[in-house]
Amino acid sequence: MSDAGRGAWAPSSRAARGGSIRYVPAIAAGKLARWATRLRGGGSAFPGYLTNRLAPSLLPTLAGQFPYGVLFVLGSNGKTTTTHMISEVLRAHGLTVFTNPTGANLPQGVTSALLADATLTGRVRADVAVLEVDEGYAADLADVLSPRVIVALNVQIDQLYRFFETERVADMMLDAATRASHEVIVNRDDPYLSKIDETGLRGRAVFFGASAALVQASAHGLVNATDTRSEQAGIAARAAEVEVVATSGRNVTIDFRGTPIDIMLPARGLHYAVDAAAALAAASGVLGERFEPAAAAAGFGAMAPAYGRGEVIPLAPGRDDVVEFVMFKNAPSLQLNLDALEAAPERVLMAIDEGTPDISWIYDVDFDALDHVDVVSGEKAHQVALRLAYAGVPVGTVEPDVAKAVELMRALPATANGRQSWLVNYEIMMQGRRLLGHGDQEVARR
Repeated sequence: MSDAGRGAWAPSSRAARGGSIRYVPAIAAGKLARWATRLRGGGSAFPGYLTNRLAPSLLPTLAGQFPYGVLFVLGSNGKTTTTHMISEVLRAHGLTVFTNPTGANLPQGVTSALLADATLTGRVRADVAVLEVDEGYAADLADVLSPRVIVALNVQIDQLYRFFETERVADMMLDAATRASHEVIVNRDDPYLSKIDETGLRGRAVFFGASAALVQASAHGLVNATDTRSEQAGIAARAAEVEVVATSGRNVTIDFRGTPIDIMLPARGLHYAVDAAAALAAASGVLGERFEPAAAAAGFGAMAPAYGRGEVIPLAPGRDDVVEFVMFKNAPSLQLNLDALEAAPERVLMAIDEGTPDISWIYDVDFDALDHVDVVSGEKAHQVALRLAYAGVPVGTVEPDVAKAVELMRALPATANGRQSWLVNYEIMMQGRRLLGHGDQEVARR
């Protein structure tokens, strides 16, 4: 597929080798810390924090190591999933990808991912870096890592305790977008992002989205934040070069610049379909003339769900029934995942812990998709149970202790389809995976 007229760039014939013997002590310490934290079931960010403290100049050396450059994924929701999608599509085209697969998206999280892949001198052998990046650090990291492509997924109401105003998130993403040297992949259906000032960009803006008919047919649309600072509250008129035009369960058709691409999503929902459109646009921005729709579709066909997002894990050894993790972190992500349910699940656990400090947003969520919840857990269990009571959703048991809640779910009779649905935030997703016998996923698949 030709990129004529689209400003296609060729990969560097030889990337900078990167790495230096001076980094050996810091990387050795980080790798040791990574081994220790994984051994005790800890988080994935501390080893990167330690390494950055010991060798603050290490992270900038990444920028020149990749022939196909660095790609950032930004957004209130969908970053981990889209990063995973882009990575798998690029792998389907034969590239070796460096990424941060667990969603650790602060600078220390990026460095932790580096520790999994780098030699002791800090060299990473990969063709391209695909990085999920926290919006608050995106501009600063872009100045360090010089991304060729930046994906701007959405601006949704999230982390008001941290960012205070949703428009601040939009401004941080739009500011970072000016650093992309080749392309900025922008959500046409987002009221803030669709108004991006293209004259301030170094790279070309490429818009993606879903057809108006699909958005209108969705129970709550795409739940993007309303633009409160301009005269136009809705989206700006933009033509999407990559657009979701049909969905049926996990099967989706995406119009890619006039070419229909049929793919299978790793999880259900229009929001995942829109993420897939962004991933195709981003992969094309990386590959240029090498992008092939058939290879992209094959990448989706072989794709497993991203870490904790629609993953299916056995409930217990020797049993046939499984757990499907439905992860959320805010009202939009919970609402979109509820909207994606094909029917009310027969077995449901819902759990939120202190990793989500303020859950008052839960009163904005429509729970009509649920007809009951078997167990409510986590530090916020009683608050969640109260909200469900107001919504008229019966609750079986309130058990704040997650380990005990898991045992309660295991004690329930098997379902007709052999599946339980666990609606959880990030921290409880990780805890639940460990309780079911599955550890971290820090090591990216090669």
